Amino acid sequence: MCKHVLPALKHTQDKDEVVILDICFGLGFNTLATLHALKYSGKKVRIYSPELDEELVCSLVNFVYPEEFDSLKQVIIALSKEHVYVSKEMEITLILGDAREFIRNTDVKFDIVYQDAFSPKSNPLLWTSEYFKDISALMTPDAILTTYSISLATRIALHENGLHVYLHKGEGFRSATIASKLGCLAYEKVDVEHKMRCNPDVTALKDT
Repeated sequence: MCKHVLPALKHTQDKDEVVILDICFGLGFNTLATLHALKYSGKKVRIYSPELDEELVCSLVNFVYPEEFDSLKQVIIALSKEHVYVSKEMEITLILGDAREFIRNTDVKFDIVYQDAFSPKSNPLLWTSEYFKDISALMTPDAILTTYSISLATRIALHENGLHVYLHKGEGFRSATIASKLGCLAYEKVDVEHKMRCNPDVTALKDT
């Protein structure tokens, strides 16, 4: 919630509608926390979330979620069984399959990107410079990307694709990273080029 949802929704608080890319769905906590946070706000939200593990998605109907999500039970059931949920306030779509294939082929533009894939060590293809190039192309001019990763390699990949990088820190959670095409967010800006000069052996991950 603190690393992804709260800073993203604060950044987009003046928008009547937000479009979110949630990489990857997993147990759905980022998506569900977003819906919970927007309850009674009147804001419309569209969330697209690729997920490779179809068996995991099908098991969500039996997963025991925190009681805060009790009001979203029908959403969870629909996503588990039909992979889509649509109402007046929300439109949630799960894309079963390769996240990068979806990213390359969609023409949807996103206000928020939750970069919450497994770690670069476990899932390097969702952390490369080429991957973030595709992500950047789908971000609106004032979009925000949030990620738990504070690794220099990740920040270099973001920087290489025209994104300003910021440190997101606070009480109750480990420091994280925020990125945006905007260069004036109210966070501590990370001087990526300086860190690159100080750490010449560190480079962004590449597809090759």
